[in-house]
Amino acid sequence: MYRENAYLCHIIYKTMTEIDILIRLGVALACGAAIGLERELFKHPAGLRTFSLVCLASALAMVLQLYLSENPLNFDTFRADTGRIPGQVLTGIGFIGAGLIMKNHDNVQGLTTAACIFLTAVIGLAIGAGMLLVGVVTTVVSIVLLTSSQLIRIAKKREQKGKE
Repeated sequence: MYRENAYLCHIIYKTMTEIDILIRLGVALACGAAIGLERELFKHPAGLRTFSLVCLASALAMVLQLYLSENPLNFDTFRADTGRIPGQVLTGIGFIGAGLIMKNHDNVQGLTTAACIFLTAVIGLAIGAGMLLVGVVTTVVSIVLLTSSQLIRIAKKREQKGKE
C-alpha cells in the first residue's frame, strides 16, 4: 500500500504545472482571506492576515509534500511518508489554537477562533492536494455558519435591550 501511495503522489505531482501550483495557492489565499474577512468584520482577534497566511501556508505545505513524495527512479529506496508534512501542519495549528483559548472562571473565549484556524489549515491542505472545489465549498459553508451565528447573537442582544 505504501508503494502505491508514493506512486500516486508521483503521478499527481508530475501532472501539476507551475500554473496549477499557483492556482492552488491563489485559491487557498482567497479562501483564507474570505474566512479572515468575516472574522475581522465581527471584530475577532485573528482576522484577514492570519487566516490568509494559515491557508496559504497549509496549501504550500501540501504541494511541497506532493513534490517530496515524487521519486521516479526507484520507489524502494525512497520512502516519503505522504502524511508527514500535513500532519505536522495540523500539529502546529493545534498548538497555535491552544494558545488562543482563554478561560476565565465559567467564560471560555477564543474557541471559535481556534476552530476556524484549524478549519482554515485543513482547507489549505485540501486545496494544496488539488481538491479546489471541496476547499471552496467548505469555505462558503463555514462563512455562512459563522455569519449566521453572529447575526443570531446580534438579534438576541437587540431583543434583550428592547426588554429592558
